[in-house]
Amino acid sequence: MSCPIALGRAAPPPVRRRLAARLAALAARLLAALPPRRIRTALTVLRTGAAPATAGQALAAREAVVAVSTRCAGQNCLQRSLATALLCRMGGTWPTWCTGVRTAPFRAHAWVEVDGVPIGEREPPGYYTPTLTVPHTTR
Repeated sequence: MSCPIALGRAAPPPVRRRLAARLAALAARLLAALPPRRIRTALTVLRTGAAPATAGQALAAREAVVAVSTRCAGQNCLQRSLATALLCRMGGTWPTWCTGVRTAPFRAHAWVEVDGVPIGEREPPGYYTPTLTVPHTTR
């Protein structure tokens, strides 16, 4: 069964940012193939030394990733959230990376959030129950 989907149109980021976004999307694709425990371990190591991301920084990273990667622009939320977090990290910041579920109807989802607010998502805060998070560290 297929599911109709329309990809959003995003303005392409500047060339330098585009290259970083493509690199983040590629690294995210590799990370997404790992088991959840290994993803969490890798992200925990990568977040070390990063400052907390602002909502604007996280949204700009998400938009850049969606603009350069069709996989991230579609329904591949795990790769999109990983790429967004990695692109933020390339800039020296870290949002809270999350995966979670909703039970009625069942859905699993991955996203990034700042101060408890999902970034670039249609659903309101609290729509999904987080099952795995990698927040920024305090200095």
